[in-house]
Amino acid sequence: MNLDLTGKTALVCGSTQGIGLAAAVELALLGANVTLVARNEEKLREAVEDLDTSLGQLHRYVVADFADHESVKSAIENYLRLCPEVHILVNNTGGPSGGPIIEATSDQFLKTFQMHVINNQFLAQAVVPSMKKEGFGRIINIISTSVKQPIIGLGVSNTIRGAVASWAKTLSLELGQYGITVNNVLPGYTETARLDAVLEMRSKNQGKTREQVAEELKASIPIRRFSEAKEVAAAVAFLASPAAGSISGVSLAVDGGRTESL
Repeated sequence: MNLDLTGKTALVCGSTQGIGLAAAVELALLGANVTLVARNEEKLREAVEDLDTSLGQLHRYVVADFADHESVKSAIENYLRLCPEVHILVNNTGGPSGGPIIEATSDQFLKTFQMHVINNQFLAQAVVPSMKKEGFGRIINIISTSVKQPIIGLGVSNTIRGAVASWAKTLSLELGQYGITVNNVLPGYTETARLDAVLEMRSKNQGKTREQVAEELKASIPIRRFSEAKEVAAAVAFLASPAAGSISGVSLAVDGGRTESL
């Protein structure tokens, strides 16, 4: 199985913690040169230093705030002037605050759409030309199992994550002929800061302890535990590899079997 990413460059968004950082670590271990993208420069510096360089990889970082589209646009355009070749794009952005969809404001929808769909669209447009030139490209979107089974209490997130999945499927149909695949990885309950926030919200809303909420959620997962970030990252790394060249347009759940739909 060819998992070798030596000589390939990966642009990984939201990569100073959680699944984004874990994905960057795995891609580096497969030999990729990794560029981390996030808003906190201090954390970016620390994360870059921890990436594997045993195969001569060269790692970089880009400071950009995904809540500010112009920040992302400017930062990525400047980066691509210096490093025009990108073979792998991992789109990963934190989700919006929870709550019933009927209570969501127009501003919440617009802001979240901008952070996820519009930023993803810009990033794809920015890197696809170099992917076409190389005849190799991987666009991987880390979204949520909510695209298959909406999660109660995450109304805005369910809506926008679904939009990203449809965007990705459409893009896969357009780019496959150039050797570029587009896929989605759908994490379930994964041990990250995002899950901590969900547990706290449910604890408050249900009048239960955080531990009680956690145990109830684990009971709903066939493997009876939360996933680890590195397990989700392993799926990202595989989809980025040459071995996954015929896999495109899919939404792969990494959730311990919790999603009930096919």
